[in-house]
Amino acid sequence: MSSCHGPKMGMDPALHQDKKPSWIKVRLPNNPVFWSTKSLITDLKLVTVCEEAQCPNRWECWGQGTATFMIAGEKCTRACGFCAVKTAKPDALEEDEPARVAEATRRMKLKHVVITAVARDDLRDGGAEHFQRTIEAVRAMNPGIVIEVLVPDFNDRDWALQMVMDARPHIFNHNLETVERLTPLVRSRAKYQRSLIVLKKAKAMVNGKVATKSGIMLGLGETREEILKAMDDLLEHDVTVLTLGQYLRPTPKHLPVVEYLHPDVFAEYKQIALAKGFRHVASGPLVRSSYHAADFRPELDILEDAEVAAAGKRLDLQPEDLAIPAARPEWMALKD
Repeated sequence: MSSCHGPKMGMDPALHQDKKPSWIKVRLPNNPVFWSTKSLITDLKLVTVCEEAQCPNRWECWGQGTATFMIAGEKCTRACGFCAVKTAKPDALEEDEPARVAEATRRMKLKHVVITAVARDDLRDGGAEHFQRTIEAVRAMNPGIVIEVLVPDFNDRDWALQMVMDARPHIFNHNLETVERLTPLVRSRAKYQRSLIVLKKAKAMVNGKVATKSGIMLGLGETREEILKAMDDLLEHDVTVLTLGQYLRPTPKHLPVVEYLHPDVFAEYKQIALAKGFRHVASGPLVRSSYHAADFRPELDILEDAEVAAAGKRLDLQPEDLAIPAARPEWMALKD
């Protein structure tokens, strides 16, 4: 199906720096594990963000037998100016997809899995129940695995976000993507303050027993002061894990690369972020949200609490159960 509309182009294309510097190097696959991972993903008819988003690290990650699974299809309802995932009318959710993802984690013997999804604004819950079912299926099939989710904003619907948190992921990731000034140009429909609120709410919904994570792309024309302000904003909203990476233009129709930051600059930002109070920071030209995700392990109390809570209940929600409940006072307070 052809795209409904293309990515937003609110910047002058003439700003684009076409020549990549020497430090932007992508390794080609030469590891047999890469091909076995690719075969497994094809066999289970799964979608990975590694391929759909043209991640520069997919050769390395797949060569190590890791992958980030993208559920709810490969067609997004949003058209962000940086993203290679196609924008089109999505297909219906696949009922057996959670089980297939779980089987993949078992076959790959993963100790850490990242589950993400396209934005599904066509669904009342934004795909939240599908996240919930996938988390529960993975945990049942692969006990002890660390489960990280990288989610859209669910249009800031508390009841949808609560469904994801009820499944008790260990790490909740929602990307800020860019600084506040550039958000309207870079992100489709998403809002800077909304993303911050979603991150804080997710943690509050499980009484702090989840590690919250976010990522920012650099090279879109942001200033140093704006980057530091974004770090402070994330810390103020209880985010403890940060990723910083270089924006790379997927196609000429996407936003221009205004600047290629030197690896030394990324190293400096990492030290600044750690000094500010982040528990873990991954910062480098080719760093993406899921890059070496397993290098960070949540605190033991988070792992134990999530497992105990998940074992205590199993929610079987049906569409008729998705009535919007009244917002809790503590959630509403976060909007102030």
